[in-house]
Amino acid sequence: MRIRDVDYHVVETNAGGASRGTLLLLHGFTGSHATYDAILPILSADWHCVTVDLLGHGETDAPFDASRYEMEEQAADLIAILDQLAVHRASVLGYSMGGRLALGLATLYPDRIQTLVLQSASPGLMSEQERTARILKDTALADKIRTQGVTDFVADWENLPLFATQRYLSENARDKVRAERLNQRAQGLAGSLGGMGTGAQPSFWEELPALQMPTLLLTGQEDQKFCGIALEMKTALPDAKYITFSNAGHTIHIEQPEAFGYAVRNWLRIRGGTK
Repeated sequence: MRIRDVDYHVVETNAGGASRGTLLLLHGFTGSHATYDAILPILSADWHCVTVDLLGHGETDAPFDASRYEMEEQAADLIAILDQLAVHRASVLGYSMGGRLALGLATLYPDRIQTLVLQSASPGLMSEQERTARILKDTALADKIRTQGVTDFVADWENLPLFATQRYLSENARDKVRAERLNQRAQGLAGSLGGMGTGAQPSFWEELPALQMPTLLLTGQEDQKFCGIALEMKTALPDAKYITFSNAGHTIHIEQPEAFGYAVRNWLRIRGGTK
C-alpha cells in the first residue's frame, strides 16, 4: 500500500470471512509480519487479521529522515492503512515496540481502537532523565548498526538477556527468528531507533487512566522487568486484565504460540469486536 508517500507491506488474513471485526497486529523491533505466522491460524478463525511490516522493517520502506519514524507519524500511517481497508474501528495486538506503538495509537486515536492486547510492552519511560539517557544509548546503537551492518548487530542482539529463554526453542524456530532479524536493513533499524526508540517516544504513563478500551496485558514470568511494568499498567488502566505465562520470557508468541494464541482469542471473544 502507498501510505503517506511510503510503501507499506500489509498482509490480510480472512478478509471476507471474519465474524468479529479487524485485528491489527504490530511486531517488535527487528521483526516483520512473519512474527505472527504461528498464531494467525488461531486468531483468523474469528478475525480479519491485518499484519503490517512497520516502517523500516521487513518489506516496508526505510526512509532516511529519522523524524518520519516518530510515534505520531507511524500512528498516522496505521490509521491511513485502516482507512484504505475501510475499517473504522479495530482491535490491536502489539508486541514490545509494536506494543508501544499500539498504546500510542490508542492514545492519539481512541475512537478508532476497540480493544488492546499488549505483549511485553511499555508506555515508555517516566522521567526526562531516563528518556535522555536512553536516547544516547539508542543513538550509539543506531550508529553501530549503520557502521557494522545488520549481521554483526544481530549476533549481539540475539544474545541479550532479554531473549535468553529463546535458547529453549527448537532449532527450526530459532532459525526462523534469526532469519527474520537478518532480513532487515541497517537504515531501517537505525531510523526506527532514532524516531521511535523507548527514549524518543512520548511517555504515555499519564494517559493510561483515560484509555477506556478493554486491555489485555501479557508477559512471560521469566521477563521480570516487563512483569513489573505490566502490574503498574494494570493499576493505571481503567479496564485491564493481566495474564502471565510460566516458562516463557519476552517473546511469548514465539516460545508458546498455541497457549498465547488461544489466550488472546478467548479474551477477545469475551470482550467482543466490531467491523
